[in-house]
Amino acid sequence: MPGERIGFIGLGIMGRPMAKNLLKAGYSLVVYDIVPAGVEDVVAAGAQAAESSKEVASRSDVVITMLPDSPDVEAAMLGPNGVFEGLRPGMTVIDMSSISPMTARKVASLAAERGVDVLDAPVSGGEVGAVNATLSIMCGGKPEVFERCLPILQVMGKNITLVGDFGAGQVCKACNQLIVAMNLEAVAEAFVLAQKAGVDPAKVRQALMGGFASSRILEVHGQRMLDRTFNPGFRIRLQEKDLNVALSSGRAYGAPLPGTALMMEIMKSLLATGHGNEDHSAIVKFVEGMAAIEVKGGVTGGVTGGQAG
Repeated sequence: MPGERIGFIGLGIMGRPMAKNLLKAGYSLVVYDIVPAGVEDVVAAGAQAAESSKEVASRSDVVITMLPDSPDVEAAMLGPNGVFEGLRPGMTVIDMSSISPMTARKVASLAAERGVDVLDAPVSGGEVGAVNATLSIMCGGKPEVFERCLPILQVMGKNITLVGDFGAGQVCKACNQLIVAMNLEAVAEAFVLAQKAGVDPAKVRQALMGGFASSRILEVHGQRMLDRTFNPGFRIRLQEKDLNVALSSGRAYGAPLPGTALMMEIMKSLLATGHGNEDHSAIVKFVEGMAAIEVKGGVTGGVTGGQAG
């Protein structure tokens, strides 16, 4: 049985199955979340509950955080009753949240002053990847810390890469999210074009899957668009948050990101029209709205409002 005592903070859509996979692998786990339901669920699977992030740290050798945004990480780490109040020299913190690279580097610097190692290790793969332990994990930190943490990360993911020093994992995640967003938009536009021209988008998807336009987005999220299954997944509000991270990183490092800026405006529009808690594949609704298409059921089940042919 693995010897490290692991603390896990953040038991949302992604955090819960990740924590449960650690339990299945035999790790001793102490958990905390501001939402009691997440704690209760993971405790029922064998974890121990803590009353604060500080308590998690004081009872652990390795602390993992999986939180929504940079302010949440700063509060959990640096705030009252936060992780930093319970840290001891020699501990390791693995932040698997998707946050600003600047925040990741700030946390790592402050932790180093306390003799604590930090790895930023954001993930890609959504809830399905979290449940199946097939997440892609993008890491930033010291090579020796990465190697030491690798057995823990391998319980939760498959494609695990040390990208560079502190913050590099978060830079990589920002790159991932802008590519995902623009691919989602491309698939949505392709399906809408097909509909407007009177061509079955399901058949278009089938044909494209065998060619150079094939992608994981077309395969998985293209099918979601066709089936109208927009339960998350990965919520639009979180995609918008991640694009904001990418844009702020672009500004900080002098990288122009015009496509990302466009995608941000589309995500903001979807948020404003009440789609924030739907899967990010619901971006197709924005493109359909511009094309005056009203979808009934699945895409192949019929469309109205301007279909050609």
